[in-house]
Amino acid sequence: MTQVSEAMTRGVRTMAPDESVMKAAQAMDELNVGAIPVCDGDRLVGMVTDRDIVLRAVAQGCAADRTPLSQVMSEHVRWCYEDQSVEEVAAQMRQTQIRRLPVVDREQHLVGIVSLGDLAAKGEDEQAEDVLRDVSEPAEPDRSGQSAASGAAGGGASKPEVPPA
Repeated sequence: MTQVSEAMTRGVRTMAPDESVMKAAQAMDELNVGAIPVCDGDRLVGMVTDRDIVLRAVAQGCAADRTPLSQVMSEHVRWCYEDQSVEEVAAQMRQTQIRRLPVVDREQHLVGIVSLGDLAAKGEDEQAEDVLRDVSEPAEPDRSGQSAASGAAGGGASKPEVPPA
């Protein structure tokens, strides 16, 4: 039975809660990743994703260079232990529809991240395929309650409505 420690990515870039959204976005761009753990020292306190930045900062008009990660990060992060089995963690990812999980040791210190890509790259293709299928449900976007900002593809107005003269 493969343990998470054999499949995970170590040496993960972390950021502090007081660092800016802009710095996180730059780090994501440089590292070609979509999520960064937010830590107070080596203790995991949250995760910030590219989606968090877009929805909780950009869409709200926040100044990226002055908005701290603590305002946009997801708290109460799900995580797994490095000595858990890949099968157990894959089941957790499937059930919660999460594509990546921070990995901690038994003292709760961040030691890495395990992602669907890690599972696929380390020969856990069947696990990764099953999890990806379940994480991706529903496969269609939720278009109920869309605003004009979503455009025609989202069910909103494709161009501004002009009242009749």
